[in-house]
Amino acid sequence: MNFSPKTIAFDADDTLWHNEPYFDEAQERFCELFQDYASSQEILGSILNHQVKNLPLYGFGIKAFTLSMIETALQLTKHQISGKGIEKIIAIGNDLLLKPVELLPNVEEVLKALQGNYKLIVATKGDLKDQHRKLHDSGLGHYFHHIEVLSDKKEIDYEKMLGRLDIRAKDFLMIGNSLKSDVLPILNIGGYGIHIPYHTTWEYEKIDFKVEHEKFLALSNISDVKTVLNS
Repeated sequence: MNFSPKTIAFDADDTLWHNEPYFDEAQERFCELFQDYASSQEILGSILNHQVKNLPLYGFGIKAFTLSMIETALQLTKHQISGKGIEKIIAIGNDLLLKPVELLPNVEEVLKALQGNYKLIVATKGDLKDQHRKLHDSGLGHYFHHIEVLSDKKEIDYEKMLGRLDIRAKDFLMIGNSLKSDVLPILNIGGYGIHIPYHTTWEYEKIDFKVEHEKFLALSNISDVKTVLNS
């Protein structure tokens, strides 16, 4: 397979560094707080429903997640939750914002190998301030020409980004852990996509079909990117 991009974009959360396990831990803490009101499965389903409903208003990220937890708590307690209870939920969100950045294996090795041969950028969703904080703490910022925190990752969002950066879709490769957000939209507008799965995936990002495309590749490890692009 001949991959010949000029610009390579990396997703951030669960592609460059660990992220989803922190949210899983936060949800476990939330479920413990409200275990007398519903089962964990019911509580997690309610949080997800609120997150999806709120996406047009709040977008992605920890602050949006915290607001969705508060709405879930109000629903579970029939608006009887105390101020102290709300404070505990905010504490869960604040703890998420203070989590250390732990790089995934081989990430920096790959960036070093690609730097100079390709223009590298970060294209990620989430809260602007939090994502810039994580990139700063990661120590990876100097590898990238541009950092883009998108409100969403649909075709139109990528097209606008590529237009602003004067990049043609046919010269663009997106690498990420989400088929739904990182791969499919890019393939649909004529770019390349590489999927590197993470061991856990947010329910919202899951798809129920196999992706087959001449410009798509699934890899088991980010290290394999070097082999693909140097072949």
